[in-house]
Amino acid sequence: MGALARFLSWCLQKLTFGLLLLGLGLAGFGLWLYLRDNVDFDLRRQDLIRALTGETGKLREALKDVQVRLDGMTADQARQEQRATEAARLAAELDALNSGLNRLTTPGEQVKLNDERLARLRQTEQEARAQVAALREARKRAQWERDGLEIALGKLEVQLQAAERQKSKVLHYAHAAWDRFGRHVLLVVALWFLGPPLGRVAAYFLVAPFISSRAPVRLGTVAAADVTVRGSDASIDVVLEPGDVLWVKEKFLQASDEGLLKRTRWLLDWGMPFTCLAAGLKELIEMRNAAPEAKLRATFSSQDDAHVELAVVTVPAGASLVLRPSYLAGLIGPLGRRKTAIRRHWRLFTLQSWATGQFRYFEFVGPCTLLLAGSRGVRAEVLAAQPGLPVPGRRANQDATIGFTPGLAYRPVRAETFWAYFRGQNPLFDDLFEGTGVFLCQQTSAKGEAAEQRKAMASLRDGLLRIFGL
Repeated sequence: MGALARFLSWCLQKLTFGLLLLGLGLAGFGLWLYLRDNVDFDLRRQDLIRALTGETGKLREALKDVQVRLDGMTADQARQEQRATEAARLAAELDALNSGLNRLTTPGEQVKLNDERLARLRQTEQEARAQVAALREARKRAQWERDGLEIALGKLEVQLQAAERQKSKVLHYAHAAWDRFGRHVLLVVALWFLGPPLGRVAAYFLVAPFISSRAPVRLGTVAAADVTVRGSDASIDVVLEPGDVLWVKEKFLQASDEGLLKRTRWLLDWGMPFTCLAAGLKELIEMRNAAPEAKLRATFSSQDDAHVELAVVTVPAGASLVLRPSYLAGLIGPLGRRKTAIRRHWRLFTLQSWATGQFRYFEFVGPCTLLLAGSRGVRAEVLAAQPGLPVPGRRANQDATIGFTPGLAYRPVRAETFWAYFRGQNPLFDDLFEGTGVFLCQQTSAKGEAAEQRKAMASLRDGLLRIFGL
């Protein structure tokens, strides 16, 4: 019952918006017609009534002329039919008198006269019947002409009555807009109703299988060392060794030891300022352990979202992690290192990039420690070789993916269930990782603002961030 209620609510919303779109379209076209006319409405209405009245009068006169011709042809046809009948009757009587014994007893001169008269009667009958046939055809054409004039007269009378009744400018231009642009507006409304469902069907059954079969993206080779992930929690402690420097977003800092030196770092990496601004890596708190021997601690948790949990990812030397910077809450550089190497990979000419909308990837090179924030926590998926399995692989919801080791082959594959995608619960593609390595994902596929039914503005924002790998 809940699904039916949601479906009916969706239909009602679509219908309401469709009617609103139809009304706005006709109102816009009506206003355009009004502004284009630049004439006095009443004056134009009177001119139209006069023109229609004149045309109606002409059609009525033409109808009278046609009716007069029809009456005349009907009378002529009747006369010709009577003439043909009379000639046939006289010819039959004369033929009876001029045959058999009567012909033998009749003088030859009289027989000759009778034959000549019989021939004239038969010719008269033929001419009369030919005239009747010609008059029938002429009457048929005249009736067609009369019918056409009556139809035209009926249309003009309807227009004249409408013009006489039409005293409202709004209704006049509404009717004019409907007559001229109604089909176009209806087409737009139909496309608004049917376009998205048909587009989703085509994308799932035609486009997605083709893209899924393309070669995967591989950003590097399998590293000798593996990244490690410390289990995520709502609150997590991080130990800073002597000389370590940590940069963290202010909203994640909960508590810290007094011995840590703090200052503001405006951008995480001045080499990519726009990326840092878009990912929120600005106005960071820099904390440095300047103590020669002491290990100092800092505690982190999300201060504005109870669903966000944190995890610590250690990237050793010789390893790296491809990461979306928008999930980065903080970063630790060891031994006083003030900048972590970040490689940028562009993939502009691969079909997968155009399908997913992500053209740039960020690779964080170790040694470093990353503090990641994910919805309900961060989960590490380890892909390792298994007996009987040529290439290990695992798929994840595209909205949940945080990062992966560059040795994994990455490509989008079509979502497993059509209805989940059709109803907007899952994206068209899942992320498939193949090979040996680690990929990180959120425990749930919530994606910030996009989790709220994939609202239009949130989807646009997330799409722009994805283009630049954020």
